[in-house]
Amino acid sequence: LETVTILSCFCQAMFTGSMCEAMESQVPLNGIEAPVMELLLNYAYTSEITITKSNVLSLLSAANLLEILPVRDACCQFLHKHMDANNCVGIHCFAETHACTFLQKEAKDYTLEHFKEVVQHDEFATLSTSKLIEFISSDDLAVSDEKCVFQAVLKWLEHHRDSRKDQFGKVLEHVRLPLLNPYFLHDCVESLDVIQQSSECQQLVEEAKLYHLLPDRRHELATARTKPRLSSGIVDVIVAVGGEDDKVVLRKHGMVVSGSNILYLAGGESPDGRASAGMWKYDPVFDGWMQLADMNVPRSELGLVMVDGMVYAVGGWEGSTRLETAECYDPATNTWSFIAPMKLAVTSPAVVSHNGYLYVAGGAVLEDGDGIDKVQRYDPKTNTWTELAQMLIPRSGAVACVLQQKIYVIGGWHASTENTNKVECYDIKSNRWEFRAPMIEHRYRPGVAVLNDKVYVLGGEEGWDSYHDTIECYDPVSNTWGMVSDMPSSRSWLSCAALKVKREVLMGRKS
Repeated sequence: LETVTILSCFCQAMFTGSMCEAMESQVPLNGIEAPVMELLLNYAYTSEITITKSNVLSLLSAANLLEILPVRDACCQFLHKHMDANNCVGIHCFAETHACTFLQKEAKDYTLEHFKEVVQHDEFATLSTSKLIEFISSDDLAVSDEKCVFQAVLKWLEHHRDSRKDQFGKVLEHVRLPLLNPYFLHDCVESLDVIQQSSECQQLVEEAKLYHLLPDRRHELATARTKPRLSSGIVDVIVAVGGEDDKVVLRKHGMVVSGSNILYLAGGESPDGRASAGMWKYDPVFDGWMQLADMNVPRSELGLVMVDGMVYAVGGWEGSTRLETAECYDPATNTWSFIAPMKLAVTSPAVVSHNGYLYVAGGAVLEDGDGIDKVQRYDPKTNTWTELAQMLIPRSGAVACVLQQKIYVIGGWHASTENTNKVECYDIKSNRWEFRAPMIEHRYRPGVAVLNDKVYVLGGEEGWDSYHDTIECYDPVSNTWGMVSDMPSSRSWLSCAALKVKREVLMGRKS
């Protein structure tokens, strides 16, 4: 037991001010046990109260009802001190019921941090569906792998299977099935009766299987379920490569693309201004670069994109020649081969892939760099190009990305005197473009990446020799842009991609 000495506010809380009890000659105290009331009355006169494991919950409830805040806070501190894996879930729910925000947060944090131990105790199995979802949906859930989470929700299900099986689909939605080992997914998850009997569960398993079967489309399949938990040691990052500003040329006019969590860099200009045919790859597992086979044609200001495991290089400059040629790199053989040329030669196009197709939007066709509004789509299955609906405005030096099954084209050079902040969105099914909210700043030749269902645009040029170091973020739900951070240096012509890397790499250490 513990004895806590604190100032009394019982009488003041109960019989002064505007509370209705102040006007009554008799005040019923429903729901308060006599021994607890006796402790509170003694506290009112002595400013002392004895808190034990057997009375702390009743005391906290009564003190909260009677607005005796010092006693309530003392009870919260007592529970916090005696918290463990056996009682943290119950303490969290109790604190939430009584609006004890500090204790509620501390108990939740404890549950998340000690989840593996918590699930072994009876309290875990008594969680409501909504409360279970609150815990397992958290990025802060400390587990060695997602298998721990799946096994925990199965244990919860079996505690009251008949009443909970209809809710299991809602629960499974917050288990990150794509992060499960594919053999465990196939051998131990897919065949379960509760999965087979629910179309909702089957869809979630199918989503996870596609994530493993199509590693080069993972950027299209990204959801909250594909995001690593913080305890995994893996973090989602945006990598920015190369670029130029008014002082330094890093790697100029090259492009990067990611696939299967590998970064590929191709083309650009060498220091003497000649176009490069070189290609490299970066593997975050080893935190190192490797040189690969050169392209068939040197290219600067090209478009680079990955489609179903193959890297495609399109357009660009070779010296003073604007290219309509395109070529494909096969990582399995480390070789390049030409594909059908584009219908129109372009430099500085916006390129992106979706659902097995390659899209080339805009680009420059004249010496002044003015953009076009044409959109070309390449089908690798038939080796053919098709023109699609034109964009709403012409652009060169714009960037493109896929978000929620739609293609976004952002920024660029709109006319001979104007960099633009305009954003438009292409609906693939209807073959139509429509404007979205404009960026805060005008950006020509920025970088772009999609992370956690948001678009990030980095750097770019405002005007001649006016470079940005800012980063904007687009939220498709609210259709709004916001400034989120600054880069270490201002630059345009940078190229960006989202990767999953070990936290040690970010700290400058190899694992």
